[in-house]
Amino acid sequence: MRKSHPVRRAVLATAATVSGIVLLLSLKPASDPGSAAAGGAVPPAAAQSPQGGAQPIGNGTVTGDAARTQYGAVQVRITVSGGKITKAEAVQAPKGGQSDRITSNAVPRLNQAAVTAGNAEIDAVSGATYTSTGYKKSLQSALDKARAAGSSGASESAGSGQGSGSAQARTVTGDAAQTQYGAVQVRITVSGGKITKAEAVQAPEGGQSDRITSNAVPRLNQAAVTAGNAEIDAVSGATYTSAGYRQSLQSALDKAGG
Repeated sequence: MRKSHPVRRAVLATAATVSGIVLLLSLKPASDPGSAAAGGAVPPAAAQSPQGGAQPIGNGTVTGDAARTQYGAVQVRITVSGGKITKAEAVQAPKGGQSDRITSNAVPRLNQAAVTAGNAEIDAVSGATYTSTGYKKSLQSALDKARAAGSSGASESAGSGQGSGSAQARTVTGDAAQTQYGAVQVRITVSGGKITKAEAVQAPEGGQSDRITSNAVPRLNQAAVTAGNAEIDAVSGATYTSAGYRQSLQSALDKAGG
């Protein structure tokens, strides 16, 4: 038998190797199962994920925390309806001297901007930088409280049956409000969405304050129950006590969920 030439054997071996590689490649799947995700196609789970994750804003009236500025405190109260700010007002703002003019010019514009924007991303008013900064800070605080109330209300309604727990009485104590003659702090009892009891756990005392407090506080307590909110009239001769009472009452209402 004639021996094969060495070169011919090498050529045959190379051809066999190439043929084997081609065969293996032809058996490989046309695409990798994970290539769709790697190539930018959005998986179904990711496509269905919610965007933003913003909490709902609860309806009602909410007062933000007072924001201290170089010229005095700024505190904002908002009214929310249908998840939108329908009213904004500054219950505290710098006053005295030139601040009166700046406040009277800036606050109405900031109030309108808050309603228009629906958030705290509003422009500062020219010439009222400190007031604008404090306003936005207190406004953001009010929005945070409204969102917390909205989130709590949504979870409660989703997890409870009709009529269960809605009329359960709760007692809430507002923050102490400092006045020229002493602190005023109000505690309320809420049942069925209404104030059923109001009382001052702190009030100015000593000297003439004892007489003023004993006259004013019972009338303010009754007014709070009757009105069901902090929009009550001041008692004549007890202006400071009345203002502190209303501020603490509003704080209690905010804690109770508006």
